[in-house]
Amino acid sequence: MEMLGRISDVLNKQIISISGEGVNLQVDGGHELSGNIQLKKSKNAAVALLCASLLNQGTTTFRSFPKIEEVHRIIEVLESIGVKVKWLANNDLEIRPSKQLTLSSINAGAARKTRSVLMLLGSLMHDYPTFNIPYAGGCKLGQRTVSPHLFALERFGVNVDAKTGHYEVNVNKKPANRIVLYESGNTVTNNVLMAAAKTTHTTIIQGASADYMVQDLCAFLVKLGVKIEGIGSSILTVTGIDTIRKNIEFTPTEDPIEAMFFISAAITTNSQITIQEAPLHWIGLELLKLKKMGLDTTIKNIHPSTNGVTELADITVHKHNGKLIALDDKLHPNLWPGLNPDNIPYFVPICGVAKGRTLIHDWMFENRAIYYTEMTKIGMNVELVDPHRIYINGPTKFTRGDVVCPPALRPASLLLIGMLAAKGTSILRNIYTINRGYEDIADRLNSLGAKITVIHGL
Repeated sequence: MEMLGRISDVLNKQIISISGEGVNLQVDGGHELSGNIQLKKSKNAAVALLCASLLNQGTTTFRSFPKIEEVHRIIEVLESIGVKVKWLANNDLEIRPSKQLTLSSINAGAARKTRSVLMLLGSLMHDYPTFNIPYAGGCKLGQRTVSPHLFALERFGVNVDAKTGHYEVNVNKKPANRIVLYESGNTVTNNVLMAAAKTTHTTIIQGASADYMVQDLCAFLVKLGVKIEGIGSSILTVTGIDTIRKNIEFTPTEDPIEAMFFISAAITTNSQITIQEAPLHWIGLELLKLKKMGLDTTIKNIHPSTNGVTELADITVHKHNGKLIALDDKLHPNLWPGLNPDNIPYFVPICGVAKGRTLIHDWMFENRAIYYTEMTKIGMNVELVDPHRIYINGPTKFTRGDVVCPPALRPASLLLIGMLAAKGTSILRNIYTINRGYEDIADRLNSLGAKITVIHGL
């Protein structure tokens, strides 16, 4: 009971912290979805690419960039220090850094709403011997250490001191030569890649992530002229260049996490939909797990992504009609090619409609499993074992509810999926958290037959 009390305190305090956002969704649930949905470009690749654009003194044009809140926050940060950012037609985005940025004018409010601001360390260190970065924000998922970033960047001569409300950065740049990452994370790998990109010596990075946003960044840096060997492996060899001044275009890969969102929505509502241009390499194991649960899918039109990093395909999710069976083995995230950590949450409602008992072990984040218990408010049977593990008992009859979004992107979006399956009218309040990662999500779900109304200030 004591642990449950502490968990309740965590949820209440963190939900209150975002309760002023004021945009809500009214969901008339219980309707079958149908049709085709085109994926947007990757959120996590996009924010890394925005930070990496500062390495280039030429004009960078990103094609079909996602217009989501996380991107808007990074753009606000860039504009506040003097970067010229312009939206063009078709969601294209033009970036033109100034010769001299005004780092003292950084928009601290925007920076503190995203953890991605940490990647400015790797891009700014090449031209500025001293600067400050506001503390990183983003999802409230427990203690997410920045130590791996600091340990890696100190090899390049970057010293970071934590002050009240910001990091004080001092740079005495030097070659890093060989680096073993303290943690094989996506953001820290991207930070080190940016640090190595304009270090003229060769840097060997051991323990690198090979996930989709890292491979997208590698492809972008190669286009800028940086030499990278071992892309897709855990050991990267980077030979940087002192000056980068190119006018280039680059298109991020489609978002595999958004693909999993729509797959989960189709399964939870027992619907047939087709997800267009899904990145096959990044959801291969997810599809295999679903197949072993009894789901039928059809994969057609396989072709290379625009940036050449992966293969895209149209994936049709067929109706399961209640025939899904819980897996005997636990579901848990791992480094790619394991189950993507951001895709694990979407198995929560899926397991909810499967027959049997499923253990999900979300070991990477300290609080995220706690947020899964919010699904009990709309009818799911979720047992919390500890802050990392839950049992789900299915099948579920989802019920309508009136719920405030938790301050974590993926768990918040699960509530929306569950409400789509629940007959009657539900209210999902304060959806800024969802808008951080999903563009026009209500309209796009409505195009598939959902009945969602966006309400301000309900």
